[in-house]
Amino acid sequence: MSTKLFDLSGRIALIAGASRGIGAAIARLLAEQGAHVIVTSRKLDGCQLVVDEIRAAGHSAEAMACHIGEMEQIEAAFALVRATHGRLDILVNNAAANPYFGHVVDTDLPAFQKTLDVNIRGYFYMSAGAIKLMREGGGGAIVNVGSVNGITPGPLQGIYSISKAAIISMTKTFAKECAGENIRVNALLPGLTKTKFAGALFTNEDVHREIMAGIPMGRHAEPGEMAGAVLYLASDAASYTTGICLTVDGGLTI
Repeated sequence: MSTKLFDLSGRIALIAGASRGIGAAIARLLAEQGAHVIVTSRKLDGCQLVVDEIRAAGHSAEAMACHIGEMEQIEAAFALVRATHGRLDILVNNAAANPYFGHVVDTDLPAFQKTLDVNIRGYFYMSAGAIKLMREGGGGAIVNVGSVNGITPGPLQGIYSISKAAIISMTKTFAKECAGENIRVNALLPGLTKTKFAGALFTNEDVHREIMAGIPMGRHAEPGEMAGAVLYLASDAASYTTGICLTVDGGLTI
């Protein structure tokens, strides 16, 4: 058996939502393993900061602005990848929206629509665009970053939890339909992780206390603790793994 199962040398990886937090940690790790990483997010400046860190460490990366809630930007991103690299080997869908924090019945239409546009439609069409390129290259791997909220709804995170449940089903659907084309599709389901995106879960003392009480390991995760799972799913180490949702939550869902 090869001792380089996690080696990504020569592969092109696009990481959506990689300007900070879990996405940035994933981008850094995949680059360390030899991939050329395309760091994308809504704002180019944040992506460039991550790219500069990766390049300073001696690895390969580029920045690209792409708001996955906007169809035109998704189409433009894949057109640029095709023109620049002619292939795509890895896609990590990590961009997400969670504009509303409160009782589910009070979710207004703009918050509802934004959450679905990014978390469901965005993931769907990012995956579809990536698969079209992967087919031409003989295969590839997609990792959707979901959430444990997709298994058990999080407190005051109703529409976000609903969207993350949809990502679980989407992952399995794409995995089943694309397996014969040597394209693997899996998901990472993080538990409570210290990021800016999850800020409301840390500042609301009641919610934070409720979540922490259910974590057997007794602590939240750091972004880097999610990256290793994505590396596994994106690499040859997971060559016979597709359609799974890998939970990394400190035991929360036991």
